[in-house]
Amino acid sequence: MNPADPESFNHRVEKLSTGRTYHFVDQIPNDYNTERTPTLLCVHGFPDLWYGWRHQIGPWVREGFRVIVPDMLGYGGTDKPFDASEYSTKKLCADLAAILDLINVKRAILIGHDWGSYTVGRFALWHPDRLTALIMLSVVYTPPSPKFHSMEDVVKLAPNLGYQLYFSSQRSTADIEANLPKFLSFIYRQPPSTSAPSITSLGSFQTLLENADIGLQPNILAAQEMEYYLQEFKKGMNGSLNYYRTSKFRFDEEKAAGLPSKLRDDLPVLFIWGTDDPTVVPAAISKSHKFIARYQDIALQGQRHWLMHEAKDEVAEKISTWIKASTGFGLSSKL
Repeated sequence: MNPADPESFNHRVEKLSTGRTYHFVDQIPNDYNTERTPTLLCVHGFPDLWYGWRHQIGPWVREGFRVIVPDMLGYGGTDKPFDASEYSTKKLCADLAAILDLINVKRAILIGHDWGSYTVGRFALWHPDRLTALIMLSVVYTPPSPKFHSMEDVVKLAPNLGYQLYFSSQRSTADIEANLPKFLSFIYRQPPSTSAPSITSLGSFQTLLENADIGLQPNILAAQEMEYYLQEFKKGMNGSLNYYRTSKFRFDEEKAAGLPSKLRDDLPVLFIWGTDDPTVVPAAISKSHKFIARYQDIALQGQRHWLMHEAKDEVAEKISTWIKASTGFGLSSKL
């Protein structure tokens, strides 16, 4: 498991009971026991891949965890349906449950970053009995809304989410695919100067194109890492952008199911966030306490959005330590 070599991980491609085919990494520790070994199911966000967890997989496996890391729907080696309705959180969560079924794991510890954080939070509502613990990075838990709010309305209330309105438009797919190296360089750039646009100010791709030097700025990825991302995203960006086009589908499904606002009372939940991440609103962290009985948050001082890259060792260590302290199972108990 060499983070610099994607092929050094154990890759699988399987058709799930949901009918969709997923690519995922499945790393099994020494002395694996189906009854006793805890399973971590790691879910990436946008625009990322299973590869976003490359620095944590090895340390967690050496700690004794089984680690499952899929390319989510629309990404990498996983199916990429065109229709945005296929990317509703209910359907994504059904896929994750089907992965657990495939590997014969009844309950897992779910870990998500960015869109993956939102997804695992909803997994805790759609499949509450399949979790041992829940860990969310960079995107805080928000309960189902009793009223539908269009993306336009959301951006009026939270202007820092203006980029999501742009991504929700179909034209963003063509824009980004035509300028993929520049887009990825922008997303994974080093801390920008005050004059450079941030993700929260990205109202259209024109904003990015007008900043001619953005593609020349250093980024947090090594050259071979950036090349891996480029090759995978050259397979198409429509699926990954479809996540931003699902708000009405998600609302309708959650309302029809009567999903609760609160997570399971006995579920331990950890939220990890960077204090320099412009997408994190501290007030939302405080508000989430109302919906989670066993809740802890850890602020990583001076860190931004890409925690698994920029604080790779700290993320691996804090999550492993928290699991052992908070779940009450340890690594030698039955899950």
